[in-house]
Amino acid sequence: MNIVARVGATALALSLIAAGPVWAQTRIEFFFPVPVEGKLAREMTRLVKLYNDSQKEVEVTAAYTGSYDDTKLKAQAAAKAGKPPSVVLMSANFLVDLKLSGDIISLAPELKADGTTREEFLKDFWPALHANATVDGELYGVPFQNSTPLLYYNVDQFKEVGLDPNKPPRTWFELVDAAKKLTKDDRYGFLMAEGYDYLGWLMETFTLSNGGRYYNEDYGGEVYYDQPSTLGAARFVEDLVFKHKVMPQGVTEAGGVSTAFFAGKASMVLLSTGTLSFIRENMKQAYNVAFVPMNVRNAVPIGGASLVMFAGQSEESKKAGWKFIKWLTTPQTLGGWSRFTGYFAPRRSSYDMPEMKEFLAKNPDAKVALDQLPYAKPWFATYQTVAVRKALEDEIQAMLNGKKKAADAVKDAQKKADELMRPYVEQTSLKVP
Repeated sequence: MNIVARVGATALALSLIAAGPVWAQTRIEFFFPVPVEGKLAREMTRLVKLYNDSQKEVEVTAAYTGSYDDTKLKAQAAAKAGKPPSVVLMSANFLVDLKLSGDIISLAPELKADGTTREEFLKDFWPALHANATVDGELYGVPFQNSTPLLYYNVDQFKEVGLDPNKPPRTWFELVDAAKKLTKDDRYGFLMAEGYDYLGWLMETFTLSNGGRYYNEDYGGEVYYDQPSTLGAARFVEDLVFKHKVMPQGVTEAGGVSTAFFAGKASMVLLSTGTLSFIRENMKQAYNVAFVPMNVRNAVPIGGASLVMFAGQSEESKKAGWKFIKWLTTPQTLGGWSRFTGYFAPRRSSYDMPEMKEFLAKNPDAKVALDQLPYAKPWFATYQTVAVRKALEDEIQAMLNGKKKAADAVKDAQKKADELMRPYVEQTSLKVP
């Protein structure tokens, strides 16, 4: 090769090195459960860009997929069409159903490749989150945004009727008593979110605080809708509407609950920790946050979403997806997301950071969910989770509309749920020769 050719070849090689290994970049898709508009979508867009700019091996494209239920359906449809998303932020209680259907993959190979174990990996995550992250002893999801229900209440309205805002109701009896005093012609003493998904979560909340089990945490084919503890929870909600008249008849969606709270038309509301920053930014009157009132015990279900990886993708895509998951769930990223949204950070070490300590000092309302965590239980998860959840939600909504009594509602819900879970029950009860 002559000198001109050698110089040309060297220049070409150097130009390719300078350009970087563009051809080696792995492109993956990330499904995120919010509509395209809104501040959550904008913040996640910023995070994805920050990740893409921080390294050259992986390029992530975020797709905004609506509600948790919509996200599940869209991810399954994409996988069925041969284009599974690499990473999905999925409702944490869908993992059992998605594992049983073969839609998501165990993260055990990724942990092994990193030289770690499930126990070691989850050690920094709050213990209350572990159950919804694992199925049959293997890691299937990494917690990202998590919540518990909280009682939000209007401080000025408490003072107006002679209630001490520093002593929020701790029991069902105290909740009813306070709600009666707070209820006026143009104001309800209490409201709760009663649309799909939210209602099932809050009915589990009342069942747990009534001393019961809502479902079998270790078996995907068993729910306890017709048990005394769930019936007691349903009757409590029924009485709030029809006996005590402190809550309106009919179904109030979460947006209607927060709007009524902002307008002073509801004095106490039961909503998610994930609503905290929204309320902090929009509530003009003084408010405070408290534990969910109990009947038999303090107990709340975990809510929120975990990062999962869908089946059917290449090994290269899996590696890229796992790298992105680990970046999204660093203590720093999770802490920032918590401060931005109101969800509590799933890693304990997030709260060791100076910026998190400063934030909690300025916003003590963000600490209430953490204080509730010792009483937190796993979130409802079964075979056919959504349909089984709706079996109860449909019946409770009928009760809220005055079309059914609580006893009939839970009885009929149990019957529908048992029918939906029958294929799994029959499969798992087969005799092994």
